[in-house]
Amino acid sequence: MSNAEPYLAQADHAISDAALDTIFRSARTLRQWQDKPVSPALLMALYDLMRWGPTESNITPARFHFVVSKDAKARLEPLLDEGNRKQTMAAPATAIIGYDLDFASTLHKLAPRAADRMSESLAQDPQKARFMAMRSAGLQGGYLIVAARALGLDCGPMSGFDNDGVDKAFFAGTAIKSYFLCNLGYGVAESVRPRAARLGFDEACKIL
Repeated sequence: MSNAEPYLAQADHAISDAALDTIFRSARTLRQWQDKPVSPALLMALYDLMRWGPTESNITPARFHFVVSKDAKARLEPLLDEGNRKQTMAAPATAIIGYDLDFASTLHKLAPRAADRMSESLAQDPQKARFMAMRSAGLQGGYLIVAARALGLDCGPMSGFDNDGVDKAFFAGTAIKSYFLCNLGYGVAESVRPRAARLGFDEACKIL
């Protein structure tokens, strides 16, 4: 723990320091992967954990397609930027994180007290609906990464793909649009690059 930032040494965490290391401090973006599968049961457990994270008015617009099979990987490969193909094809699973522009159709289940009012408002303002969908899906994508690390998986989030192509290949006939990708699996620890710097509290925050 850095002596220059003593506020990080607070001992009364809700979870252990070891858990915080696993989720944040020691966790890295992985680009090389062990040949070790991620089971469907683990992917279901991952979703079951991350789905409890908060979103705007509980709209939960994120949709997740987990690319695991050879057929699905073959459809995804040509849509990736060249620099992302090798690592993605080697990953046991790749989550396509999308946002559903038709999220209002689930509001009676997810936000019943506000469903009618929100549905009417969103129908009149598609740009507002898109912004809400992207904002909350971005949050949910972050929850996915945290939950995956908490369950022992490594993550490799990335952009660098043909969004329109992915939408046609994986979300055809729906109102779902792709946002970003995240490789999931068990990484090769020795392959990580040196950790880049992060801004300190005084550079990024103010207490007002």
